[in-house]
Amino acid sequence: MTRSYKTEAIVVKRRNFGEADRVLTVLTKNFGKIQVRAPGVRRITSRRSSHIELLNLSILTLYKSYKASMPIVTEAQAQEEFLPIKKSLKKIGFAYYICELIDGLCADNQENRKIFFLVRNTFSQLESSIENKSIVENFEDNFLTFLGFLPSNHKVEDKIIFIENILEKKLRTKRLLPLFLSNSEG
Repeated sequence: MTRSYKTEAIVVKRRNFGEADRVLTVLTKNFGKIQVRAPGVRRITSRRSSHIELLNLSILTLYKSYKASMPIVTEAQAQEEFLPIKKSLKKIGFAYYICELIDGLCADNQENRKIFFLVRNTFSQLESSIENKSIVENFEDNFLTFLGFLPSNHKVEDKIIFIENILEKKLRTKRLLPLFLSNSEG
């Protein structure tokens, strides 16, 4: 029993696997946060590698067999690369923070279209905005509310400490955020 399907996905995390493969954590529109294996993408001749870079919104064709523990990326086509974010040190710092929140707080294999569209819209706003701090603060409020960690009208004084208490670990991007929060233009 094998299965092939397509889905929109935002790449939020990647790690090398074996000699030429990568394991990606992607936030998909239809399946929530999932891990997929992209075989051979670290080879110079790979046609898929540029389509599955971190932060890219891509259409992935995935193949799932009953033997494999995770789906395999057979095709990838980038829809949005968010280049202005990747070219700005401050914007990419905020984007990495968002990716760390997704990776830590979203449950695996749980469809949540609200989160997918929230992330996509936040990246689109970051891409064209100068006021990055307010965009990220708005994302934090909506993200925590959609996941059920925060009542809709409730405000938290220090969201980073609140999030770290939920995660039960320190955020890696926390060290970088003061650099971006002091001057949020860029």
